[in-house]
Amino acid sequence: MKYRMIIVEGPQGTGKTTLANYLRENISGSNLYRLSGQKDKTIKGKKASEKMYYALLDYLKNMEDVPMDLIFDRTFFSEEVYARLGFKEYSFSDVYEKLLKKLSKLDFDIYYISLYLKNDDLFIERLARDHHHNYQAFSKENSVKQQNEYRSIAKDLKNIPTINVQEIAMDDFEKAYKKINKLFNINNE
Repeated sequence: MKYRMIIVEGPQGTGKTTLANYLRENISGSNLYRLSGQKDKTIKGKKASEKMYYALLDYLKNMEDVPMDLIFDRTFFSEEVYARLGFKEYSFSDVYEKLLKKLSKLDFDIYYISLYLKNDDLFIERLARDHHHNYQAFSKENSVKQQNEYRSIAKDLKNIPTINVQEIAMDDFEKAYKKINKLFNINNE
């Protein structure tokens, strides 16, 4: 039996943390990993990120037979998005491609959940209440740019048969949770 690896990605303000917490609370036998990425935006930071993510994939390889579903609030996909958008002093694409290849070969049912908002103005409302983040300046424009990159990655990932890609609009949490419940057979009634 394969266990699930659920990777939740998306721009600031879409509800990644909320959804990751929901999954953790409603999927028994799961563990939640919250990765914040490398704050160092220099080449030194790239090397640290590369080392960290290779170590993470080695750890995940060792977790293949552990009876537990794994939930991630961000992974190396965010590193790639931030580098593509110029928030880093480097390109991460060379490392990203190698990490993706290694990830796709892991013996898990891998789900890549890409969150987005249909109504861009919701970013303004949500970002106004999220004052605890300091990594990247929050703005509607930054979130929309991030959203476009995450959706571009989701589109590309659909070509990898070992990764189940789901794009979920988070404008209406109730509708989003219905889709999530159906996808992961969550019955929380």
